[in-house]
Amino acid sequence: MSLNIDRGRLIVRDGLTHYPQERRTFEYFKGAVDRPARIIILDGSGSLSFDVINWLSEQSIPLFRVDWQGDIVSVIGGSSFAQNADRVRWQVETRHDPERRLEFCSRLIAEKLQNSLQTMVTCVPDSRSRQVAIARAEGAISKLRGGHARDVDDVRTTEAWSAAAYFQSWAGTPINWKSKWKHPIPDHWLQVGSRRSSKGGRFATNRNATHPINAMLNYAYAVARSEIHIQTVADGYDPCRGVMHHDRDDTQAFVYDLIEPRRPLVDAAVLSFIQTREFTGADFALRENGICRIAPQLARTVANIAATSRSLIFCGRGGLTSAVDVKVSAGGGLLSG
Repeated sequence: MSLNIDRGRLIVRDGLTHYPQERRTFEYFKGAVDRPARIIILDGSGSLSFDVINWLSEQSIPLFRVDWQGDIVSVIGGSSFAQNADRVRWQVETRHDPERRLEFCSRLIAEKLQNSLQTMVTCVPDSRSRQVAIARAEGAISKLRGGHARDVDDVRTTEAWSAAAYFQSWAGTPINWKSKWKHPIPDHWLQVGSRRSSKGGRFATNRNATHPINAMLNYAYAVARSEIHIQTVADGYDPCRGVMHHDRDDTQAFVYDLIEPRRPLVDAAVLSFIQTREFTGADFALRENGICRIAPQLARTVANIAATSRSLIFCGRGGLTSAVDVKVSAGGGLLSG
């Protein structure tokens, strides 16, 4: 794919993702109402010029690239970082004050658990495991909102205890497949399984997905993180200064803080999607090491699902206030490399 500037216009030439396919070209003028709210590049290859970066910055249009594993590779353009001294000071002071940090983390995870309750009620079939997960979430919310967590480690433990039951409540949810004779799939793809990858043994993580659902979740989380990253920078916060995730070795520690309540909302969008779609083995590819990769056309759909779920907003000196619907402009299509 390619992005170029031609006589003041942004010209985006879409990539080739499947055969047969007619390559599309998009044209955007400065200040036009149909210009995209953001541009998402899903893996792929191609080129863009320095003039494109300038054009995107002038028009406040962020561009970010997500690789095939669902990791954000880069974010450019959009609102530049105009650090707000009060908000960054709030981040630093909250991180180093044990009481304020505990209060922030407790509120953050309580909201996440509240959203996970809603996801289970609306998207997960009733079962004994769901009842257990709901009971755990309700107990954890009561503990966190009642101020009974001893420290941040206790908050993490409470969250992990609830999360284990939460994802277990998904297990066994059937996934609809078609044309299995043409595109065979492993037996464990027939239903939702563990959130963790089967790679890595007891050290397995959620990355390097070996199941289609986990691969889709990783992609959707990446899109949600990118939106929060953009908003964090635009609002004058420092995305590197985490409060709960201060010990991360990447540059998005505060973004990882703020995405926590958003995750169950993304989960709900993905769960609703898999319950209404018939997949085919061609939607995914198994790499030589057993890791599952999403086909570009499906990745485009998953990214769009995540982009239209609810987002978080900041106010005052920091923290969350509420969740609001994100409106994606008519011109804000998802571009797949």
